[in-house]
Amino acid sequence: MTRSILTAAITSALLLCMADSTRLAAQSGTATARAPRTADGHPDLSGVWWRGADVGGRTASGGSITPNAGGRGAPAPAGFASLYQPSAIAKAKTLSDKDDPSLGCVNTAFGTLNVSLFDVGAVGQIVQTPKFVIMLTETYNSFQIIPTDGRPHRDNVPPSNRGDAVGHWEGDTLVVEKTNFTDTSWISAEGRVSFHSDALHIVERYRRVDANTLEIEATLDDPQVLTKPWIVPKQTLQLAPFDQIMEVGCSGVETAPLMDAASKLNYGKK
Repeated sequence: MTRSILTAAITSALLLCMADSTRLAAQSGTATARAPRTADGHPDLSGVWWRGADVGGRTASGGSITPNAGGRGAPAPAGFASLYQPSAIAKAKTLSDKDDPSLGCVNTAFGTLNVSLFDVGAVGQIVQTPKFVIMLTETYNSFQIIPTDGRPHRDNVPPSNRGDAVGHWEGDTLVVEKTNFTDTSWISAEGRVSFHSDALHIVERYRRVDANTLEIEATLDDPQVLTKPWIVPKQTLQLAPFDQIMEVGCSGVETAPLMDAASKLNYGKK
């Protein structure tokens, strides 16, 4: 009996020490919590995601970060425009900032920062249920409802700026396929000429690496515009220190000064 009590006491002490060590390691940044899972066993992608800062580069603590992509006037997303077919190259030369559909509050087909969850902003929220993964974009109040229960693409809805999406799980990775796009939006915004056709096809792969990290890979294919598919550089997002996005709407009034500036000769050019 004495031995059993002593053994139990030693075991409890060891467990407490291990728990304290794990907690201290987590607080010091040497250990990272595992990604949460839903009741059906899949990784839970829910949360507000960003790159550590909102538009303008300001973090929640008031600091700043180096942006991952250029601002207004920056070139088209790396690789996308370089894959234009000759006819697309000729068309691109006729377009400039003033033709950017986002100046008229039109959502992009993919995203200015190479993250479709962001659209033209830098913050997005994911809500996951047993049948759907819902992606909410802070800027322009955009959203995408992605069924994950095996249903096919809908054939009774009109084309849209964000396309029609369906998803499925491959292990711990959510694979999202998007089709049925309009041809009136651009891949990105802010002066990046990146038009596409209604044959655009996007495949995205989402993997929650740990409790605070989301990795996204994507491939964009447009046989009517590109010479080959564009493989987007892997994007790594962080869990934001807040759990709700804001409403950042667009009525056209806010963008009127931008449209006026973009219409001027040599705007943004040095």
